[in-house]
Amino acid sequence: MTTTATALVMARRRTAARRELWADALEAAVWFVAAAGVALMLRAGGLAANAPIDYLYSLGRALGIVATVLMLAQVLLVSRAPWIEGSVGHDATTALHTRLGRWAIILMLAHAATIVSMTGYYDGRTPWSETAALFTQSWFLATAQLALALFLVVLALSLAVVRRRWRYEAWHAVHLIVYAAVAAAVPHQVLEGSTFRHGDLATGYWIAWYVVAFGALLTHRVVQPLVRLRRHDTRVASVRSLPDGSTDIVVSGRGLSALGAHPGQFMLWRFLDRERWREAHPFSLAAAPADTSLRVTVKPSGDFTTALRHVRPGTRVMVEGPLGVFTHRARRGHGTVLVAAGIGVTPVRAMLEAMEPGEPCDVVVRIRSGEEAPLLDEVRELAAQSRATLHLLEGSRGDGWVPRGSEATLATLAPGVAERDVFVCGPAAWAAQVAADAEGAGVPAEAIHRERFGW
Repeated sequence: MTTTATALVMARRRTAARRELWADALEAAVWFVAAAGVALMLRAGGLAANAPIDYLYSLGRALGIVATVLMLAQVLLVSRAPWIEGSVGHDATTALHTRLGRWAIILMLAHAATIVSMTGYYDGRTPWSETAALFTQSWFLATAQLALALFLVVLALSLAVVRRRWRYEAWHAVHLIVYAAVAAAVPHQVLEGSTFRHGDLATGYWIAWYVVAFGALLTHRVVQPLVRLRRHDTRVASVRSLPDGSTDIVVSGRGLSALGAHPGQFMLWRFLDRERWREAHPFSLAAAPADTSLRVTVKPSGDFTTALRHVRPGTRVMVEGPLGVFTHRARRGHGTVLVAAGIGVTPVRAMLEAMEPGEPCDVVVRIRSGEEAPLLDEVRELAAQSRATLHLLEGSRGDGWVPRGSEATLATLAPGVAERDVFVCGPAAWAAQVAADAEGAGVPAEAIHRERFGW
């Protein structure tokens, strides 16, 4: 590499290191807030005990505080705040959301079991009798039990073996249970629990965190999309069916550069007509964003995506995002390898428009046949313009990520791949095989970029 190229690579690696540090700091901050909440409880005498068994009751209160923080973290992580999504990335945010969410529910269960058992011990009742007594004692303790039951339902539905059988639309409808569960849990925290009952400092501390979490949710999921709709006047400009069966949609607007979208990112699109206004779906940008237009190409894979061919020009569109770090800004090395299958070619096509001149680039497109491949002619043209080497892997599915009978690997297709960034977009199982091949070729794990559209 030249001196200029080496300096560019070093700058990219410093940027990537800062992003990784920010992701670690985000998770550390959640646990720090939890520790501070427990410290406030202890400061107010929360560990006072007249007998050894009282320490168990204090432990139950501490578990409830930690569970509360993790619950608030869930709200913050789904708020799509740009300072989280834009720096950490959608995949990392989703992974942290899943990990902390399961811990939140486990700790809620442990909190409830400990408190009920200890309260029952003091009252001379069995845990089951105490549970029934608390349910009838006050409405906010009844709603707390309802909240726990709802969270357990969400936990059960979050298991991979269950989610695999759910459609995207059904899962998000069920996932709204989380908001109902949070609403049901808050009253007992305020009226009965220890969260707000340790003096002015603790009260201000918890109110601040509730405002931050729910304020971010309302701002970025409700207010900001409505403001953008008014400011940018985003509407469907054109709809056309492509030969492979995909639907190509161009959305027009004014001042769209202010959204800060980059080729490779995706956005959540809500088409505001009678049939589709209830649902927002994630679609990658199929072209580099312009100041007056955004483009998506959608493969029919369900009721919603199949019916998009019928959306009418002029329909208003609410957009959230941009989301994800599947962009050139995530690069660490010199050169790229862009690997796509199916409709995963859309972000690759957009990234080809913004390819850095003078750097090596190989584009690998896995197709079953030319007739079924979306945007293939455009990818060919853009690859030629950017002097990228295009590899078409055509044929029926084999055991690996290449067609049956092929012995191609990333190392043979793109010599020097170990020094480059590899971007992979396609079906999850297939993309995992590509990533494994890249690691086998010596590509560092942090230089392998995937966008899973986690949900």
